[in-house]
Amino acid sequence: MKKQTRFNCLITIAVLGGSIWSATAQEQLSIRDAIQRAVENNLQVKQAEFQYALADQDLKQSKMNFYPTVNAMISGSKNWGLFFNSDVGQLTTESANNVNGGLNANVNLFQGFMRVRQVAANRHQLMADASNIDKTKNDLTLAVATKYLECLTNLDLLTASEQQLSLSEEQLTVAEANFEVGNNTLADLSQAKSQVATDELNVTTAQNAYDLAILDLKQLMEVNPAVDIQLIKPNIAEFENTENVYSAAQVYEEAASIYPDVRMAREQTQVAERNIAIAKSAYYPTVSLGGNLGTNYSSAIPDLEINSPVMRFGKQLQRNFAQSVGVTINIPIFNNLQTKINVNRARISYQNALVNEQLTNNNLSKIINQAVLDLRSAEKRLYSTETAFTSAKDAFEVIEQRFEVGLANSIELFTAQTNRNKAEFDYIQARYDLIFRSKVIDFYLGKTIAFGTEQEN
Repeated sequence: MKKQTRFNCLITIAVLGGSIWSATAQEQLSIRDAIQRAVENNLQVKQAEFQYALADQDLKQSKMNFYPTVNAMISGSKNWGLFFNSDVGQLTTESANNVNGGLNANVNLFQGFMRVRQVAANRHQLMADASNIDKTKNDLTLAVATKYLECLTNLDLLTASEQQLSLSEEQLTVAEANFEVGNNTLADLSQAKSQVATDELNVTTAQNAYDLAILDLKQLMEVNPAVDIQLIKPNIAEFENTENVYSAAQVYEEAASIYPDVRMAREQTQVAERNIAIAKSAYYPTVSLGGNLGTNYSSAIPDLEINSPVMRFGKQLQRNFAQSVGVTINIPIFNNLQTKINVNRARISYQNALVNEQLTNNNLSKIINQAVLDLRSAEKRLYSTETAFTSAKDAFEVIEQRFEVGLANSIELFTAQTNRNKAEFDYIQARYDLIFRSKVIDFYLGKTIAFGTEQEN
């Protein structure tokens, strides 16, 4: 008996320990944490950062193009058989060892201002790529916020479905008892069973929707799907009592100055404009300055001064040391209209960039106007669904009381319950829709997407 008691205690401790571990293993995740984790882990953000790093290297290279290039050269060879020995200026059949070395430098003095314009273009491209990072983060932020609130909506729908199933099961128990004593007909019992089956299906559907939304959220955050997370719900009353009246024109004016899509389009237009000037640079002559230092050694060169068959290595290097400096001017005359065509292509690209910039501004205006209208619609929908839910709930309670005293049949009862369930689902969705619409406005105003005290941190 004592062994059995001890065994039961161990089982109890193990179960409690497992429950405590599960509770501590479940990670609480706020919407702000979810967004931050997604931004840190998302691969598209990393790709945008790599693109920015490449653009930064392009800018550095365009600046370094102002400096001269200096290269050293050294080579060695062995010749035999009949060959022309340039060091002695004659044909020879004697084998010879040759060493050549040199240093050359070149600097472009003028290239039609191409390098200056290329630096400016690369600088605007760097700023465009920086805006692209912000754009990628913004798109991800909105996607995470949307999915986070979808998870909360589905979670509340699941809770409501489970409560409705519990109520239906209680009604089925009562219906079975009444059927046994003859107070309910078989139709009433069948109706109760049908309602339970319907509510069970609703629970399954809500559970699947919640599980899928959670999986999508984890994928956006690039976390292991096996990680158990618990979402932190907002205080919905804070959003239900808001009295903010947003003007679409005011929101657009504020958003246009900070929205990364607009900044990126603007910088890309600047790049396209600089590319026209770069293409025109090919019309100008180019001027370059170059210089060379070189020497060589050959075992076939005799030293006639001391009547030696081979001149010493050091003496040859000193005797053969040569220097040169020169200026080269290239004047473009005709290159199959390549420069003109490149200029025309650059102008077309610039016009396309201007149109793209205008489209970006138009799209932002359209999105913001739609967002403001959606917020107003969400506020009205919340009021309507709240009123409808209150009415449906009151109607169901009255029908339920009438059913209990035999003044209403089962069809009326379960119809009222179905109406109540639908009204509750609509009300839950309307509440979270209002939160989402208000956060969308905050998003375009450049505010951090967070709930409650998170906004203050």
